Amino acid sequence: MGVRPPANDDDDGPEVIEFGIAALDARLSDADVAYPTDSQSLRSELGHVEVPYDASGHAMTLDEALEEIGRREFEHEQELLNALHPVFESRREATGNSVLAQLRSLIPF
Repeated sequence: MGVRPPANDDDDGPEVIEFGIAALDARLSDADVAYPTDSQSLRSELGHVEVPYDASGHAMTLDEALEEIGRREFEHEQELLNALHPVFESRREATGNSVLAQLRSLIPF
């Protein structure tokens, strides 16, 4: 997923803030992962990589995300992204439903 950042006078910032599988996809492309692959290989190569799961910048490591799924092998990148999508969505929804997030949505900053 991705969202546009808040409008301001700075044109130097990113056009879109990536999070969830969109952010993971970009990190996987940068790492040039060869498929088929398995969870252990991904953990050893990229487990420490932080992946934001919401537009506020909350993040989790790829290792944490892989821990939450039951899959060990992935034939191609889309299979990996499809398996991890529910993990990022679950975290995003849990963060969005927190009391602090609800208070922030009520008070304009």
